[in-house]
Amino acid sequence: MKRFDGKAMILGVRRYCTVSSVVVLGILSALPLVRAQQKEDSSLSACVPSDLAALIVPHGGAVRVNPVSELGGPQRSTLADAAKGSATLSSSADRAAREAHKVFEREARQGRPAAMVNLAVSSLAGWGTQPNAGAALYWLQGAANRGYAPASYNLGILYFKGCGVRQDYAEALRFFDQGSRSGDALSQVNLGYMYDHGLGVTQDHAVAASWYRKAAERGEPQAQYNLADLYLHAEGVYRDEAAAFVWFEKAALQGHTRARIMLGFLYALGRGTPKDLESAYLWISAAALQGDTRGNSTLLSLEAQLTPAQLAEARLKAQSLALGSASLPDVALLY
Repeated sequence: MKRFDGKAMILGVRRYCTVSSVVVLGILSALPLVRAQQKEDSSLSACVPSDLAALIVPHGGAVRVNPVSELGGPQRSTLADAAKGSATLSSSADRAAREAHKVFEREARQGRPAAMVNLAVSSLAGWGTQPNAGAALYWLQGAANRGYAPASYNLGILYFKGCGVRQDYAEALRFFDQGSRSGDALSQVNLGYMYDHGLGVTQDHAVAASWYRKAAERGEPQAQYNLADLYLHAEGVYRDEAAAFVWFEKAALQGHTRARIMLGFLYALGRGTPKDLESAYLWISAAALQGDTRGNSTLLSLEAQLTPAQLAEARLKAQSLALGSASLPDVALLY
């Protein structure tokens, strides 16, 4: 189910919808809604670049950074492309990376927290400079000391993964807590995740739910998904399938594919909402069109129960949903 996506920071999905084993709705309805979240091992190699994706871009990514005004578009694009691909910049891009690093360093030394974070990220990744985890930690800590919440979030990510530092859940928890209390929604999701799973702290689903709710109410789709999952399984909150439906729907409307699959399941079973097989097909199909095929077995069973006209209408709406869904940020959420 939850959190860090795919497994992103740990990029794993604690309870993603395991649907491949579902063959027919009759079997599905006889089983509790599944909630898996498989975790993948983290490693130093995973720190760069995948979990630092979309680094030098306006809205940031896994390790979120704000752009420095003097950084030009080509430089920004170069580093963003590198974040999505190889950890090593091509020779043609190296000059742009060095220029960007100079801008970050100049403005970081002037005390700008956003530039400090950018400098830390490029230092950790070795873009425009030699890889230097110590420098990355120094600048992130400097930005965090200035109350810059994204820096606290980033430090939490590094300690959680053991990226450039020894893995330390207690330290990760401390930084996520720091970022959360400064109002950072992504820190709140990850802090909730750590309480949810008892990582670096005594497991407490109720506290997890409270942090998920804060981020969910601010529109963070992963938090909405996680909170819905807690309602569905009565963890830290009373079981409330109607509330689970509402939160899954909020996340689904933002393009969260696992939420779309779970919303489809609820429609198919009539749990938390009136049974509606056409809507079930629509939502699960939209997720499949976005590349999440974990509901495909259920789609096959639904196809046998819908008329050709219903299928045509649902497929048309699913295509519209999939095309209209903006890609969610590749943030390092613990889910």
